[in-house]
Amino acid sequence: MTKRVLFTGGGSAGHVSVNVALIPRFKEKGWTISYIGSHNGIEKDMITTQFPEVPYHGIASGKLRRYFSIKNFTDPFRVLAGVMQAYRVLKKENPDVIFSKGGFVSVPVLLAAKMAKIPVAIHESDVTPGLANKLAVPFATKIYTTFKETLQFMPADRSVCAGAIIREELFTGSRKKGEELTKLHASKPVLLIMGGSLGAQGINKVVRDSLDSLLEHFSVIHLCGKGNIMQTNKEGYVQYEFVTTELPHLLEITDLVVSRAGSNSIFEFLALKKPMLLIPLSKESSRGDQILNANAFVQQGFALKLEEQDLSQECFLTTVRQLRDQQWTMVEKMEEAPPSYTIDQMTDEIALLSKSTKG
Repeated sequence: MTKRVLFTGGGSAGHVSVNVALIPRFKEKGWTISYIGSHNGIEKDMITTQFPEVPYHGIASGKLRRYFSIKNFTDPFRVLAGVMQAYRVLKKENPDVIFSKGGFVSVPVLLAAKMAKIPVAIHESDVTPGLANKLAVPFATKIYTTFKETLQFMPADRSVCAGAIIREELFTGSRKKGEELTKLHASKPVLLIMGGSLGAQGINKVVRDSLDSLLEHFSVIHLCGKGNIMQTNKEGYVQYEFVTTELPHLLEITDLVVSRAGSNSIFEFLALKKPMLLIPLSKESSRGDQILNANAFVQQGFALKLEEQDLSQECFLTTVRQLRDQQWTMVEKMEEAPPSYTIDQMTDEIALLSKSTKG
């Protein structure tokens, strides 16, 4: 009898990339796969593009805001509509187990799963759980966390620290292909700068203001976001709006990373032993989760942190020099880090929760 797994989650590329990492392994194991996401979220583009054979079901979902908005009075009705839509999908797809990566769209799915008595596994990426996962915890059969610090916020009898779920293709990079793509020479260490999928204007500006100084000591790969390419022909400086299949090859030639502090990304850098300078989103721009993620990595010796409000050219260059000086100490610390669950371990864990296995 074919087993069935349904994935849900969205709102960010980081969330969806975990589901993207797990889906191929379930396919290899012969499971039937389906997905519930929002009608127009990033998860729809990612899943339908990479897995056109996987049925994608869009449902209504409301954003759960921590601030006053008139939509706070209307979105509960959207969530309720999403619950009923998700329930109909669950009855149609009849999954044995659901895996949720979080995001607002997952809340109605998990409420519907409770009604349909379907086991649910959720994965929390950040040190402190997001609001969507906070609401989801009572409906979860098992909760997996990325940070061990997160366990203090979760029910002890249903929670385990699994670490990050790392995309296996990141380990398949070729140095030769990386050098061919970038045309960079091996004479200088390579500094990879990432501002997130949409870029980060503050990071982009300080990088370009500091570029001449950086290029004295580094070759620079700059992922600057859509529409942010600067016209220049400086030797040793390569720009991309964003990358997909090229990323493993770029990471293979990378020595040091400057990045935001999204959980999935920084754990990927940890797995690849890439020392980091983290510039987390400020509390004014987020709920502060990236600051906590960065603090945890600094405490463990994997990274340095530069607050966004301190992002001047002088501070940036000083901290990049410190990162270069501490590079090998950080690599030693990374070698001692406990491993995350492998893709196989995570798929086996989810499979054990399925109602067919329980039966």
